[in-house]
Amino acid sequence: MVRLLISTGEVSGDLQGSFLIKSLLKEAQKRSIELELFALGGSRMQDAGARLIANTSRMGAIGLLEALPFVMPTLRVQSKVDRLLKELSIDGAILIDYMGPNIRVGNKLRRAFPKLPIIYYIAPQEWAWRLGDGGSTDLITFSDKILAIFKEEADFYSARGGDVLWVGHPMLDAVGSLPDREVARKKLGLKGDNKLLLLLPASRSQELRYLMPSLAQAAAILQKRDPSLQVFVPAAIQGFEKHLEKALDSAGVVGEVIPAKLSDELKSVLFAASDLALGKSGTINMELALCEVPQVVGYKVGRLTAFIAKRLLRFRVDHISPVNLLLKKRLVPEFVQGDFTAENLACAAIPLLDDPKKRSLMIDGYKRLKEGLGASGVTERAARSILDMVCL
Repeated sequence: MVRLLISTGEVSGDLQGSFLIKSLLKEAQKRSIELELFALGGSRMQDAGARLIANTSRMGAIGLLEALPFVMPTLRVQSKVDRLLKELSIDGAILIDYMGPNIRVGNKLRRAFPKLPIIYYIAPQEWAWRLGDGGSTDLITFSDKILAIFKEEADFYSARGGDVLWVGHPMLDAVGSLPDREVARKKLGLKGDNKLLLLLPASRSQELRYLMPSLAQAAAILQKRDPSLQVFVPAAIQGFEKHLEKALDSAGVVGEVIPAKLSDELKSVLFAASDLALGKSGTINMELALCEVPQVVGYKVGRLTAFIAKRLLRFRVDHISPVNLLLKKRLVPEFVQGDFTAENLACAAIPLLDDPKKRSLMIDGYKRLKEGLGASGVTERAARSILDMVCL
């Protein structure tokens, strides 16, 4: 029996963890290995075949004040992990994204189990951002292997002495062929030439507060300009639906909120039918790019968090969208903090809705992006590397 602990958090980590779990179980079956997986994650990882120790898919925040509500839940999770490690003899640990908590988990595991194989999959994007004069995390000190999803990430950690394997971006495998556009539009009940605007505001509770109002107001501006514009908002987490509906109502938007339990099922349909997406920066930007959906993105945090990041930590980044980071140019319009306004979002959206040339330029950029993401079979390569390491 081989037992592995997989640690992640937030919606994106739960999604990536579920992909990896499926590949691990498949690879273990090929090798006739009995594999048991224990997870800090969410329902997607549980459904994929892991035993869920604690649900961390809602436990994510950016900022000091924003993170306060998660202090006690995080301590309870750590207590559960401590008990598990005392009860079981695990053969390896896989840390997925979720930078702050996973850095702490990694250091703690290294101190307690000096010989335990620790693999970091989807590491912090330190190749793209810097704190102060170039400060970085210490994940190389506790990670035996880093499975990098970006070539730049692999180069960054290799140059600093890390044992790194570039596996490619997992969204290459996750994004399959989309349904026919007309079939998708029909399934969503769209009629005639009505355009579809997709709002993708939140996978963290703080984003409902900081991002959704401006996105809803931008949708209102666009819908006032074109009353036939259809607006859909898939909920990332169950319980977000009422907040999203309230934001649409407050902005005067006629739109439909898709319940979280249906969002995954309808994602490919929504992408196939959409003319434009407005949303937060993050993994979803890569999904939209691979599905060739034009987008406008941005991000906003509380004033105190922004002040600390800029003035005290001297946080610097050239772009916030992964698409722009990888291309090293501003292909996707993005707005941060004070610039994240309904007016700016709507102004950037109009050409992408109206001008076929603008849309074509963005889609051409997406194709260049895909060329640098590696080859398909990403999670299979990651699973093979992990089992090669823990089953020596």
